[in-house]
Amino acid sequence: MSWVAALLLPGGLLFLAFSYRYAWWMPAISYRRPRILMYHMVSEQKPGQKFKGLRVTPDRFEQQVCYLKRNGWNFVTMSELMASTSHIEKTVAITFDDGYEDNYLNAFPILKRHQAKATLYLVVDRHDRDWSVNKKAHHNSGELAREAKLTDEQIVEMVESGVFELGAHTLTHVNLHKADRELKTREIADSKTQLETMFGVAVDSFAYPFGIYDQQDVAIAAQSGYTSSVTTIAGIDEDLHADPHQLKRVKISGKDNHLAFMLRMKTGKRGYKK
Repeated sequence: MSWVAALLLPGGLLFLAFSYRYAWWMPAISYRRPRILMYHMVSEQKPGQKFKGLRVTPDRFEQQVCYLKRNGWNFVTMSELMASTSHIEKTVAITFDDGYEDNYLNAFPILKRHQAKATLYLVVDRHDRDWSVNKKAHHNSGELAREAKLTDEQIVEMVESGVFELGAHTLTHVNLHKADRELKTREIADSKTQLETMFGVAVDSFAYPFGIYDQQDVAIAAQSGYTSSVTTIAGIDEDLHADPHQLKRVKISGKDNHLAFMLRMKTGKRGYKK
């Protein structure tokens, strides 16, 4: 191997690895197709945490919102998104799952400052619950149980501001795969009616906990009166109304840099697979 090849080979391997990780070369999915973004927390990273991907820092979140605003994206709630059969170019629906207090403390002021909107998929009985163990028993660190959740008073302020609308995320963040039909129906249907009673607003959209669901859950969500249901499947739907109870979302991770965010807005994924 010549000395030139020896110098070029490491750079070439790095370029290939970078290209695979970020897939910058993939063509953009049509900007006529709306993007539904999935967030959980907007908070600083914590030492020893298990759920780094769920935490987008406030500075990074504001950078992302500013990027969307600067590049002409139009913010809508999920009910607004589903009410239209045609969308203007660059429509984005920001969604938050679970109901963490940092959504009020950190995300809410940023969204207000930049005239943006979001949908909050709220767990009704959310306090002191470590629902991560409902998916994987070894996730028993208690991290999510200790994470402060939104109070009803905070939710009222968020909703009355017009910045947030409410969606449902079951009563207890149940793993629907482990539930029988009676429990599934109670968790899916009753979370809608309870939230509507508690906050005096229509709750039209649903999010499957952990993104775990089957066709029975899809049918129950439709029968419960939701007009849409979101999954954790990464991507951008071609037609939101073709299958409104299995909508894909663009995953926004606390592990991502800004390049990854821009690429997710372009293709729905950070790289070739993720």
